Amino acid sequence: MKTKFSIWLSLPIFLLSACKTYAVIPTLDNCCILDERFGSFCPTTCGIVDFLNKYQPDVDHKLRILEQTLQQISNSSDLTEQLIRRIQEERIPSPSTQPNVIPGFTQKSREIIDEIIRYENTIVNHESTIQELSNILILNNNKIQLLKQKTAQLEAQCQQPCRDTVQIQELTGRDCQDIANKGARQSGLYFIKPLKAKEQFLVYCEIDSLGNGWTVIQRRLDGSEDFKKNWVQYKEGFGHLSPNDKTEFWLGNEKIHAITTQTTIPYALRIDLEDWSGQSSHADYAHFKLGNEEDKYRLIYTFFVGGDAGDAFDGFDFGDDASDKYFTSHNGMHFSTFDRDNDKFDGNCAEQDGSGWWMNRCHAGHLNGKYYKGGSYTEKDSGPNGYDNGIIWATWRSRWYSMKKTAMKIIPFSRLAVVTGQQTGGIKQVGDV
Repeated sequence: MKTKFSIWLSLPIFLLSACKTYAVIPTLDNCCILDERFGSFCPTTCGIVDFLNKYQPDVDHKLRILEQTLQQISNSSDLTEQLIRRIQEERIPSPSTQPNVIPGFTQKSREIIDEIIRYENTIVNHESTIQELSNILILNNNKIQLLKQKTAQLEAQCQQPCRDTVQIQELTGRDCQDIANKGARQSGLYFIKPLKAKEQFLVYCEIDSLGNGWTVIQRRLDGSEDFKKNWVQYKEGFGHLSPNDKTEFWLGNEKIHAITTQTTIPYALRIDLEDWSGQSSHADYAHFKLGNEEDKYRLIYTFFVGGDAGDAFDGFDFGDDASDKYFTSHNGMHFSTFDRDNDKFDGNCAEQDGSGWWMNRCHAGHLNGKYYKGGSYTEKDSGPNGYDNGIIWATWRSRWYSMKKTAMKIIPFSRLAVVTGQQTGGIKQVGDV
């Protein structure tokens, strides 16, 4: 296609040929010269031809430059339009997707704000924890200062030779009655060595004014000692012996066996009980002894001597089953603990009741049970299984009454007549009418 500039460039050629043909020369009379660059010619076609011929080269050059510039502008415009279209297609989301962008950014902003809030809460919690730890640190520092003061006091005391504050009596013997026979009249701590024992051991001897010496093998009085122990602990003994007999303990099955089987002389067992109203009672058993560990420390006695506490070791009819009395008797039963089940029950009586004892299925007398302050307790108090696990003696108080104080102590059977004021030959055995 020919541009408009090409059409104008062909015009002077046509005018030049026309002027040469007709050779028209106007005069000043009929000519008005508007521009001196036309010379003496009026602005007729011939004058214009002359003008154009004179200035054509410069005009052509400028027109070519202008045409190139316009072409560049046109090309640039096309490129610009293409770029704009690409930007619109690639960068600007379509109307259908645009609305989803804003909620996305809004959700992200909310998540960031929530995260900031969580961090702020965490910081607040950490500050509270730091404050608590600071308070604990202050308390610990105060305790450290007190301990330092106590240490200084102890160091000052240790500058002097240490003295044993627990008084242990000098006399020794086979048991506490042997010690009383040697002249001891003061209750307290003594060392004894039964005939078959490998070494001597400490016991509490209860000695009265008549010269009766009881060897105490068990003491309950305030619940300070946990009697839920394993087989080895019941074998060796646990708790603490004190000169005034104000502590709880179990002497130890091995020691009780050594005392009660050292000679052919039989021993008597006395059980002392006290309830929470201050009333007391007792039960005596003749020819009491424990078997050895191979025999699982079996409880053996010949008969119930007497006592207002009644014979719970012979069992008790609780009214639950016709066999209650038979299944709760204790004579001849092996000793059981939670880790050594030797009872007659399908389950583990010692584990259920939390103690070590001569269990059958399970018991009518249980002096190593749980200490319930106040005495009375319920199935709910005893735990989810509802077992009568207190310190009970069913022939004196119910199975749901736990004693305040108990003691188990032994003495040679020959001395029991002196204690009770009875003749041992006249004692009624179980089964007599």
